[in-house]
Amino acid sequence: MAEFICRLGTPSGEIITKSFEADKIEELKQKLEQEGYKIFSISDRRGSIGKIVPLEKIKKPRIKQKDFLLFNQQFSALLKAGIPVLQAINLLRRRSPSATLRQILANIEEKIKSGASLSSAFETEGIFPKIYTASLLAGERSGALDETLKRYVSYLKRSVNVARKVRSAIAYPIFLIIASIAMISFLVLYVVPRMSQLFKGLSTNRELPMITVVVLTVSTTIAKNLIWLLPLGLILGFVFYLWIKTEKGRLFFDSLILKLPLIGNLIRQITTAQFTRSMATLLAGGITIPDSWEIAAASITNTELRRRSEQVLPMIREGKSFSEALEQTGWIPELALDMISIGERSGSLKEMLDEVANFYDAESEVRLEQITTLLEPVILVLMAIVVASILLAVYMPIIQAISSGPFAGRR
Repeated sequence: MAEFICRLGTPSGEIITKSFEADKIEELKQKLEQEGYKIFSISDRRGSIGKIVPLEKIKKPRIKQKDFLLFNQQFSALLKAGIPVLQAINLLRRRSPSATLRQILANIEEKIKSGASLSSAFETEGIFPKIYTASLLAGERSGALDETLKRYVSYLKRSVNVARKVRSAIAYPIFLIIASIAMISFLVLYVVPRMSQLFKGLSTNRELPMITVVVLTVSTTIAKNLIWLLPLGLILGFVFYLWIKTEKGRLFFDSLILKLPLIGNLIRQITTAQFTRSMATLLAGGITIPDSWEIAAASITNTELRRRSEQVLPMIREGKSFSEALEQTGWIPELALDMISIGERSGSLKEMLDEVANFYDAESEVRLEQITTLLEPVILVLMAIVVASILLAVYMPIIQAISSGPFAGRR
């Protein structure tokens, strides 16, 4: 058996480092999660140097979002119809179109038969969102699992709808950028170099226009050195990709995005809608505010915003109100803070969080439309300027040669 050094968060909130023996890291991870630990890292002690094994890189099966949504819709309907949990899972496993989901449901079915609860059976698979397993746990405790699943399905539908709108909004600008790059590359690497011999003949009698000289120099330089410029660009792109995958790189990149005009504010609005909707779903299931925030904060994808939010949970546990703790993050919009504060004082925090999520969903949709409406003409204008400059550089020497040739003075 191998020895592993684990950095863990205990159920009481402490962070500890302990050593464990296990045959495989996956088995150890599953065992620790069943005991209620939150795993930060696992270090393999074999060999002279301890090697940290990132948990994110352990290969896990992935379920398509549409399959997951369909499963929960059917699961909620079956439970509402009075079908027992185990029978419902068995039925859905046999009818699922996804082979991956069928295998996972088979594992869950075996765990439930062995005495595990539904929430722990899903949680030990290690691939389901924390908000989902917490919702299942809340449903088990309240005895209204079908209603809890129905709320989660509603939450998932809204999240999918927001993601779909974002993808639709950025699809056309991305297409324009790709088309622009393709067109400019064709002109610079194919058209201009083939006109260079003609330019040389024209330049024997007169100087070429400055724009032609610049475009010709850039084009021939790129064409001659493409054999190493292309691999260099790919290597630099790959290095940049690896860098932003690191903790420091991702934090720097996310911080930079937040400073961009329009886009930074849009990300804050989308994130506000995301975490308030997550919290509303969890609170509706009976999860406490500290636990709801801990789970919802994990869904914040921007690492800089997540870093600023780390102080919220300790402040709540110290006795401060939820709205006061949120205010210390410095990134949540003032209107959202005011609405949350009103909901907290009036005892309708869950309903107010839903209102905040709906409001900022609508706001982010309008802001996204404004950005794309502005971005499309900017891309088109830039593309037109570059293409016009290249064409002008190509045709100006020819026009000058014709205008000053033997037929220039004839009418």
